[in-house]
Amino acid sequence: AAVAFKNAKQYDQAREACLREAEAHENNKALFHAAKAYEQAGMMLKEMQRLPEAVQLIEKASMMYLENGTPDTAAIALERAGKLIENVSPEKAVQLYQQAASVFENEERLRQALEMLGKASRLLVRGRRLDEAALSLQKEKSIYKEIENYPTCYKKTIAQVLVHLHRNDYVAAERCVRESYSIPGFNGSEDCAALEQLLEGYDQQDQDQVSEVCNLPLFKYMDNDYAKLGLTLVVPGGGIKKKSPNTAQDKTRGPATVGSHADEEEDEYSGGLC
Repeated sequence: AAVAFKNAKQYDQAREACLREAEAHENNKALFHAAKAYEQAGMMLKEMQRLPEAVQLIEKASMMYLENGTPDTAAIALERAGKLIENVSPEKAVQLYQQAASVFENEERLRQALEMLGKASRLLVRGRRLDEAALSLQKEKSIYKEIENYPTCYKKTIAQVLVHLHRNDYVAAERCVRESYSIPGFNGSEDCAALEQLLEGYDQQDQDQVSEVCNLPLFKYMDNDYAKLGLTLVVPGGGIKKKSPNTAQDKTRGPATVGSHADEEEDEYSGGLC
């Protein structure tokens, strides 16, 4: 009946049929099938654009999957619910992705856990919940270190530093880089050199140096949410200097030469200090 109603696009009746099916399976102690039916009822609510109610049913289904001893299916259901609600309620989506990550982590499926944590971190940054984003990124970095994916650890360190600087917490940003020296290969890497340059510029209140570093491909081609943090980073008391289009092109090719930097300074003041 549920399938017939769904095919006829009568989603409310389909939802009702799915709920009755779920109830029947529960009475028969068939938890997996009951969970499937609840999930289907949730998808009918999605078709009706009743997203918070849809997510509620899918969460209920995920709890049943766990009870039934099928945690992978539970985590996948939580991820699906997160995707549904992401644009409507990012806060709820973060919670769902973190729950899914915990389930995957308990099952020692660390790559899937990292995928969920990554989604949560990006949403937290997008929502300017930077304190929570810093913690989420630290969690990601710890797991990447555990599975010995060191190059990604370097990238997470860059994201962490940008988050800390947007929180106006230079000390935390510096500590973050210092702690990363223990990651094999970090000291002497391109990432490490760029971060040291960034922190130096920030500490010296040199907006030009900070902008130069944040315009490097290393920063610009990160995930969009982190790249935006770099491009909007303003040094307290440093003032903002607009880059000319030619300069921006030079940056994409790498750090500017000493000569071109001198030209920039000349151009900046060519019209007089005022």
